[in-house]
Amino acid sequence: MGAVAALALAGCAANEGGTPPTGEESTSTLSGELVGAGASSQEVAVQSWAKGFQTANPEVTLSYDPAGSGAGRESFQAGAVAFAGSDRAFKVDEIAAGPFDACVDGSGIVEIPAYISPIAVIFNLEGVDTLNLDPATIAGIFAGTITKWNDPAIVATNTDATLPDLAITPVHRADDSGTTENFTDYLAQAAPEVWTYEADGEWPIASGEAAPQTSGVIAAVSGGQGTIGYADASRAADFGTVSVKVGENFVPFSPEAAAAVLDASPFEEGRTEGDLAVELDRTPDGEEYPIVLVSYSIACEEYTDAEAAALVKPFLQYIVSAEGQEAAAAEAGSAPISDSIREKALAAIDLIVTK
Repeated sequence: MGAVAALALAGCAANEGGTPPTGEESTSTLSGELVGAGASSQEVAVQSWAKGFQTANPEVTLSYDPAGSGAGRESFQAGAVAFAGSDRAFKVDEIAAGPFDACVDGSGIVEIPAYISPIAVIFNLEGVDTLNLDPATIAGIFAGTITKWNDPAIVATNTDATLPDLAITPVHRADDSGTTENFTDYLAQAAPEVWTYEADGEWPIASGEAAPQTSGVIAAVSGGQGTIGYADASRAADFGTVSVKVGENFVPFSPEAAAAVLDASPFEEGRTEGDLAVELDRTPDGEEYPIVLVSYSIACEEYTDAEAAALVKPFLQYIVSAEGQEAAAAEAGSAPISDSIREKALAAIDLIVTK
C-alpha cells in the first residue's frame, strides 16, 4: 500500500478540537505518517492545516505533494496516498470504473468541498493594475481570437487605461488540472458562443504558452510582458487582476464573492451520501464572482488499511472545522465554508470507518 502502509498508530483517539490551548501539552495518542497528494491550488491551505493538525497531534507527520489534481486522483486510486486534493470531484463514471486500491471493495468514497477560492485572471502589463473584462473577451483572449492588448473589445470596458499595441500571450496549465477544468467550465457556461469547447482538466486547444502546475503559470506570467493566465487567487498578489462582468457589474475576486457561488449552487444528483460534489452556477446575476474553484478532499469510506482511516478521519474533521477553515483563510486567502456546508461535510466524514 506504499504511503498508506506507513501509518502506525499508538491509539485511535483523535483530538478533534484542533490545536491545544496555548501553554497546554497535547494529549493526543495518534502517531504515524499521513501522506496525500493533489491540487497545487490547495498547497498553502494544506500547509496551514498540517501545522494545526500536527500541533494537536505532535506524533503525526503529514506530507502533501502538490502534483496537480489529476496526479492526486491517480495516486489515490492507486493506493499510493491516503487522501487526495482535487479541484474537481471524481465523475460518476470514473467512480464506477475504479479502481480505488486504498478502499475496501464496494466502499464508497468521501468527497468534501474543503477549499473555496476564486480563480484570479492575472496579467503582467506595464502600467496597468486592473482591467474590467466581460466573459466573451476573456474567452476570446484564451481562445486566441483576441491577440492584442489594444483590441477594441478590451478598450471598450477600460477607457481609462493606457493599453499598448502589444501581443497578448495567454498562459495555461500544461498538466491535467482541476483549476483548468474550473476555468474552462466558466468559459463554456459564460461565453459559449466564443468558447466552443467543453470543460476539461487538460487545455483543449493549441494556443498560448503551457506551464506545469500553479507555480509554473505564476512563473510564466511573471517572466513575460503582455502575459495573462489564471491561478488560485492566493497567488495573485504580485499581478494585475481582472474584474469579471456579472450582469451589469464588474466584480473583482474576493473570498466572500466566491463563497456566495458555492452556497447558491446545488449538489450534483446521482451521488452517494458521502460524495458532496457541487454543480457550480457560473452565470450568476448578482455580486458573486463566477470563476471560482471548489477543491475537494477525497478519502475512502472504508480503507483496506484500517490504520489509515484513524488518521484521515480526524484530519478531515480538522480541515472543515471553523478553526481549520479560518487558518486556511488567513494563510491562503480562501473562503471559509458556511455552517450548512460544514454540517454536511462532517456527516460525510463520519462515514469513514475506524476500528
